[in-house]
This record gives sequence, structure tokens and C-alpha cells, in this order.
Amino acid sequence: MTVIRVLLVDDDPLVRAGLSLMLGGADDIEIVGEAGDGGEVEALVDRSRPDVVLMDIRMPAVDGLTATERLRGRPDAPQVVLLTTFHADDQVLRALRAGAAGFVLKDTPPAEILHAVRKVAAGDPVLSPAITRQLMRHAAGTAADTRGARARERLAALAEREREVAVAVGRGLSNAEIAAELYMSVATVKAHVSRILSRLGLNNRVQVALLAYDAGLVDEESRGGH
Repeated sequence: MTVIRVLLVDDDPLVRAGLSLMLGGADDIEIVGEAGDGGEVEALVDRSRPDVVLMDIRMPAVDGLTATERLRGRPDAPQVVLLTTFHADDQVLRALRAGAAGFVLKDTPPAEILHAVRKVAAGDPVLSPAITRQLMRHAAGTAADTRGARARERLAALAEREREVAVAVGRGLSNAEIAAELYMSVATVKAHVSRILSRLGLNNRVQVALLAYDAGLVDEESRGGH
């Protein structure tokens, strides 16, 4: 069994204690450190080498957004999942663009937080229906501006099959679902995703999804409930 190493970052010691108690009870998760501010994250990552950083988005000194941007700019950075109390927070978009793998609400049931940590550790993003709707509104509002044009230009650099995979990632499909829909093996999908990330200079699937949204290639109907 692979153990997922998790670093907890929240300025509220009660929240950290609750998360530590909840996550620490899982056989496949190990809490390797805790911090009360985003300014402590980089040093703790160097020391504890976590796979996932579960971090509050709002902290008084260095917030989770700034810490995420600093962390994801480093080589071999751990995955970052942000904690928030808001269902639709404008700052979430900035965090996702910085390379966060997703977010969970602080009132999320324990089992779902465990699932989110495991999912992110496996390389999949964590996006709730609420944040997906926010991305839809964002994309609809910016499809005609320079961001949309830039996104379409970047995606045009991909091969046709890679663009199809990128759009499927934007729809929230897993590798297995993409493989079934596009009639290819899961290994081939993984290879396409890796090439997409490399060619576009992106950190993770969430950023691929954001490009697809910005380019106007994902709509509500095409998501098919995902």
C-alpha cells in the first residue's frame, strides 16, 4: 500500500487538529507536518517532502494563493488542495491558474475530504459542481477577449488527438472515461496528457481544463453531467 504524505496548513489550530485527527485515521495517509501560515510552507515542504499540501485559502500573513504560486513554481512540487469556506470564490480561479489541483469546502464531509486527497495524489483534479459552474460563467464572460484568443492559439499548437484529449479533460472526464470515449487505451491517454502538459508548459490537468474553458471549447451540454 502506498502511503500519501500530507502537509496541513491552516491558521486555525482547531481546524488543523480536526483535519489531523480525521486524515491520520486512514491507513494510507500520513500527516508529515503542520503550519499556521503560508510563509512556512516552502521550508516545511523541503523538510517533510509531502505528496499533497492541504491548505487554507485565507490566512492573515501569507495566504494560500500566494503560497500556492510560490510552491507550484518549484520543480517536483507537491499537489496543492485549497480549503475554503466559499462555494464560489473569485480567488479560486487564481489558485487554479497558479497550479492548485483543486479545492474542498471546509464543511465537506470527512469521507469526501479523504477522497479528495487520494484523488489528487493519484494525479486527478478535484473540482466540485459549484466551481465548475463558476468556470463556465468565467469562460462565457471572456470568450471574446484576448484571454480566449490566447487560449485558442495555445491549443492550436497541439495535434488533433491531443486537442480532443484536452477538451475531454476540460469536461472533467477521467483517463478511463477519455479512453472509452476516444477509443484508445488508458496508457495512451496518459501519454497524451503528459505531452499536452509539456507542450503547453502547464503543471496539471486543471490548467488544461481552464485553457479549454477559456477557448470556448467546453459547454454545459458537452459535460454530460460530469
